[in-house]
Amino acid sequence: MKHSIDCGKCYCPHQLSTEKNERTVQVRFTFWQYFDTLLSENKNRGNVMYRVSKVLNNNGVIAINMEENIEYVLLGKGIGFGKKISQRFEAPDNCTRYSLKEDTSQKHNIELKVCTPEYLEIADEILQKAEMKFGTIDRRILFPLADHISFAADRILSGEQISNPLTEDIRVLFHSEYEVASQLKEILQKRLGIEIDAHEIGYVALHIHSAIEDESVSAAMQMAGAIRECVQVLERESGKKIDVMSLAYNRLMNHVKYMVMRAVRGESIKLDMNEYMEEKHPESFALAAAICEKIERGCKIRLEKMEVGYLAMHIERVYLDTLGAQNEE
Repeated sequence: MKHSIDCGKCYCPHQLSTEKNERTVQVRFTFWQYFDTLLSENKNRGNVMYRVSKVLNNNGVIAINMEENIEYVLLGKGIGFGKKISQRFEAPDNCTRYSLKEDTSQKHNIELKVCTPEYLEIADEILQKAEMKFGTIDRRILFPLADHISFAADRILSGEQISNPLTEDIRVLFHSEYEVASQLKEILQKRLGIEIDAHEIGYVALHIHSAIEDESVSAAMQMAGAIRECVQVLERESGKKIDVMSLAYNRLMNHVKYMVMRAVRGESIKLDMNEYMEEKHPESFALAAAICEKIERGCKIRLEKMEVGYLAMHIERVYLDTLGAQNEE
């Protein structure tokens, strides 16, 4: 049977065969499109294979990234359950990963060996809360933070107590960090039945601060100590204890905090108040100069000379507030 070029509506074997071939091509094309999409999604998901080198507990393992050949601590619910040494597995998306090459020094590797895995989990939980509050943080503090929490728990269980004279200053100076650190109280109570006090929370707040700013825990302590020294001088001169919850005191603490941050970031202030404050309020100016020098030594930074005048202004405000409160009484 002959056919014209246009078969029209004729249901002949030639037309049926052509339509079938076209459908087959379409089906095959759709399948490979789908297969390529799956490959692309798996690639974008970024999951890689790890090989277990040590099981910490049900929620933590030390494993080698098989692409990078770098050892990691992986923490996440159930990630260590049933795992065996040398077992290969794909890390879930919701686990947290800490590189033992980038995130630790030799000292921290020692801390990892002696630190109970549960304290790594607790420290990781605190860091997750810090990330929710502040955004990106330096997670390399996981190991020293876990080590600190472990020793704090040991002290409490042994009936020992620490006293930190800078706790109230830390609470004000690093208010947001202290809020995050305070959540450790509930975590330790729920997990271990341990009650921690404000002094321990203050030290944890300093660790959190070091994860936010490029500043060591000791430097933050030096800063808080400089403020405490400033307050003690003001209290001696006024003969009255300064209210750490007063507005002027909070302004003073925040000014010192941002003064240090400006120095670290290389930022500067625009208005020079040194001459005015030195002439009108020489005592406050002299105290401000001494405090700036102490902060420079303790934090290993260089403050601009104009910072002295601004600090003197805040010191004068605290001094006047204290005298005003004293006169009202």
